[in-house]
Amino acid sequence: MVGAAAALALSQAGFDVRLLERGAAPPMPGADYDLRVYAIAPSSAALLSDLGIWQALPGDRLCAYQGMRVWESAPERGLNFGAADVGENQLGWIAEQVQLLAALWRQLPPGVARPNTPVNDAVFADGALLKLADGELQARLVVAAEGAGSPLRERAGIVTAEREYRQLALVAHVQTREPHRGLALQRFLPGGPLAFLPLADGRRSIVWSLPAEQARRVHALSDDDFHRALAAAVQFETGTILRSTARTLFPLRLMHATEYVRDALALIGDSAHVIHPLAGQGVNLGLADVAELRRVLVEARAQRLDWAGLRVLRRYERARKAANLEMLALTDLLDRAFRTRIPGLPRLLDAGLAMLDRAAPAKQALIRRALA
Repeated sequence: MVGAAAALALSQAGFDVRLLERGAAPPMPGADYDLRVYAIAPSSAALLSDLGIWQALPGDRLCAYQGMRVWESAPERGLNFGAADVGENQLGWIAEQVQLLAALWRQLPPGVARPNTPVNDAVFADGALLKLADGELQARLVVAAEGAGSPLRERAGIVTAEREYRQLALVAHVQTREPHRGLALQRFLPGGPLAFLPLADGRRSIVWSLPAEQARRVHALSDDDFHRALAAAVQFETGTILRSTARTLFPLRLMHATEYVRDALALIGDSAHVIHPLAGQGVNLGLADVAELRRVLVEARAQRLDWAGLRVLRRYERARKAANLEMLALTDLLDRAFRTRIPGLPRLLDAGLAMLDRAAPAKQALIRRALA
């Protein structure tokens, strides 16, 4: 999604763009909800609106959420975020990946997208020469948005710092007895966080991070046993679980590229950074990369600079590296803190959440940071 957004943003800014997609074009949305959903922050919604995408999404498949409750041992001792605390109408929206991808591809000008076009090799010298199955393509700048295992990043020799969480995220949509009322929930458990995100049809999307073996056991449970385990894990804040979709598992890791740019190459999205999903910020960081890269390139072109050169690309790197590292460090620290079983630490964390909930200025600052 981040790569398609970059292709559209740069094309609309007047650059000659080709989107090389190694797989097929994304499927058209169906009646069923996509299991992969994103928490879209207002800043990301603003970019998508600027690209003409936000308005093209079906309104009955977008769910605004106005609040979030976060806790460790008891909901009443947790932290409650509300959009009204900072004078906003919502904290964000839950949107399906398939809807966003389809809207992005529909908006791309004819001839930009080339599905089923893997890059077999790349040479970076006086621009970039990409070797494809059906020939070669020369470009002044290559933007790599290939995911965590980015072949172009590896081809350029950019190294990464990584941490395997040894966790799997179990994802499903569930129908709960209690309506969600536009409220997102997250409980920190010893094995990892459990999030309930509201969907537009009244159901909730869950992301349950668990140690790998435990995740596989939970994944294999019967529906009834899974519903009981899930309701107990969230301390019945949603009431009983009535129904659920098929479940799927995703591996979790932390990854950060030591460099975001080389001559004629820029990394964005998961090619540059991968974070724990506990804050729901992965795709928002990627879209922020897109917005900053567009700003830097447009500004450099207006100044008649070599917009594909390393000197200009470093501006993008400096702006995004600091912001991304801040979020990577925060999510990693939270995961470590709540999974550390030091005697007395859970009680201390509980007290910290409750104290923060009562500290209005600090809480408002956190909310505004999440909205940015």
